[in-house]
Amino acid sequence: MSKKKVFVSFDYENDREYYYLMKAWDANPKFDFVFSDYSSREIQSDSVSVVKACLTKKIKEATYTLCIVGAEADALHPDWREIGYRNWQNFEVARSIQNGNKLIGVKIRSTYAAPEELRYVGAKWAYSFSQAEIVAALDRA
Repeated sequence: MSKKKVFVSFDYENDREYYYLMKAWDANPKFDFVFSDYSSREIQSDSVSVVKACLTKKIKEATYTLCIVGAEADALHPDWREIGYRNWQNFEVARSIQNGNKLIGVKIRSTYAAPEELRYVGAKWAYSFSQAEIVAALDRA
C-alpha cells in the first residue's frame, strides 16, 4: 500500500505535543505525514498573506488533511478579518476543501468544538487520539 500524504492542521500554541506524537508515528510504513509549522512565527513571517501562501502550498502537496481539534480549534483569532476565517485551522480546512483533500478530524476531547469549516462536510472522524484510530479514519476517507 502506498503512503498517504497528510497535511496536519493544529493549533501550534496549544496542541503541538500532539504534533510531536504524530511526528514520532511517522516511522509507520503505512502512511506518512507532510508536516509544516502552522504559526506565523514558525513560518517566520507575521504577514498574513505570506502565511496563507505557505499553508496553501503545503495543502496542495497533500491529498488528505487531518485536523487535530483542541480546545481552541474554533476560537476567534485576533487577525480573523485578514485571514478571512475564524482562525488558521478554519482557513486550512477551507483551502483543503478547495483542493479536494479528503478530510479527517480527531478531537483531543469529545467536548471540544470542531472548526466551523470542518462541520457538515463529510469529514471522517477518529474517535480517540491514537495511531490505530487515525489510520482507520484515513483508510475510511
